[in-house]
Amino acid sequence: MTVNLVYFSIMTFSFRQILTIFRRAAYSKYNTLSGSELVPPVSLLVPAFNEEITVIENVKCLLTLNYPTYEVIVINDGSKDNTLGVLRDEFELMLLPDPDIRHTIDCQPITAVYHNPKYPHLYVIDKPNGGKADSLNAGINLSHYPLISSIDADSLLEKDALIRMARMYMENPEETVAIGGDVRIANGCVIENGAVKEVSLPRKIWPMFQATEYLKAFLGGRIGWSSINGLIIVSGAFGLFRKDYVIAVGGYRGGYPGEDMNIIIKLHRYMLENKLKYRISFCPEAVCWTQAPDTYRILSNQRKRWGRGNLKNMIENYDMAFNPKYKVMGLLTMPYNIIFEALNPYFKVTGLLALIGYTLLDMTHWRVLAVFWLINFLSGYVLSIGALLLEELAFKRFNKLSDLCKLLLFSAFKFFGYAQLGGLWRIQGHIQFLRYNNSWGTMTRQSWQDKGEAAAKTAKPAKSA
Repeated sequence: MTVNLVYFSIMTFSFRQILTIFRRAAYSKYNTLSGSELVPPVSLLVPAFNEEITVIENVKCLLTLNYPTYEVIVINDGSKDNTLGVLRDEFELMLLPDPDIRHTIDCQPITAVYHNPKYPHLYVIDKPNGGKADSLNAGINLSHYPLISSIDADSLLEKDALIRMARMYMENPEETVAIGGDVRIANGCVIENGAVKEVSLPRKIWPMFQATEYLKAFLGGRIGWSSINGLIIVSGAFGLFRKDYVIAVGGYRGGYPGEDMNIIIKLHRYMLENKLKYRISFCPEAVCWTQAPDTYRILSNQRKRWGRGNLKNMIENYDMAFNPKYKVMGLLTMPYNIIFEALNPYFKVTGLLALIGYTLLDMTHWRVLAVFWLINFLSGYVLSIGALLLEELAFKRFNKLSDLCKLLLFSAFKFFGYAQLGGLWRIQGHIQFLRYNNSWGTMTRQSWQDKGEAAAKTAKPAKSA
């Protein structure tokens, strides 16, 4: 019950912001910025490990964004497949003899940099496997521009996504240190020429559950946290950062997953300890489409990995919790994440066991349990409906009535098993953390096809986070 009250409070902040977001999304003259020299240049960093199936479409998409000045830096992180080969063949890349690499952040040594004057804004780094954080640090060392943006190699940006972020950054460039974008599930959508041409919901059950989760997390949660400057994570799939501050905090942390949360915590800590005014914002109209895991095994591996990363970040930064020195982060965000994210599965398990014990000992009646469960279900379901309402008020991306009905149904269905699995996966992730299990897990990628959920797949061997 307590966690739902917190969720309701955060969603209230989201609804308070929705009119501003609607006006910004509908009437902002962001298109006029596409050719403006005033827009700050950006370096797009694309870590790639065994991404030969998706990386070409990803790069083609990035090379055609509506943005005046930017570069795309793909970092091949010791791939075992032909990721580097397909990039070199497709873009006729040649070895750059004397690349301008600044060793501002520690990372694995860069083996080679490839470039082709026909594509002057594209660079490809080749390096030994060091994980996603290490790849981002290598990309920063090569980058030439003051803003950096992290993009997953299995994701596609909408053409105006980056310019929408830049418009938000330009409103307050002195104080804005990071901006997160909205991540949506591409499974089921029609993809043509590296762009989502028709939005539709996934046809498989696991991505469908994730579609409801993402709506609640990004629209119902991150809008609210951003409004009080308490955002703890900018998704690794799509985020924009001031490079000077990322370098100031030592870059991305390797060794464990959760580098996207860790860099934001480090930025909060740095700005607050140095008494600098700052904002870490969320731009829900800047959209990135990503492939969601579509099997139980892949999804469970992902969620266990997220659980390990969250626990590691909470342990590393426990001193911020309940500390007034860190303002909203210390008094709200960190306590919330420790109690309601890291420890919440244990509260659920112990609470369930206690209720079962009370029933067996005849200390309570089954009707009490039924009422308790119904209250929890309804409160959680109302939150999901609230996130869908935010979507319809501001963005209206689901044009089919059947899609809206499907979202409402799966928002209810997830309480009958899927939500419980989420808690189990998080506990298993914690166990892996305690056992020093740092494997990435086997992943799969699907080729971006004209129709969503294409059949072509490739397996990704385990790698270090």
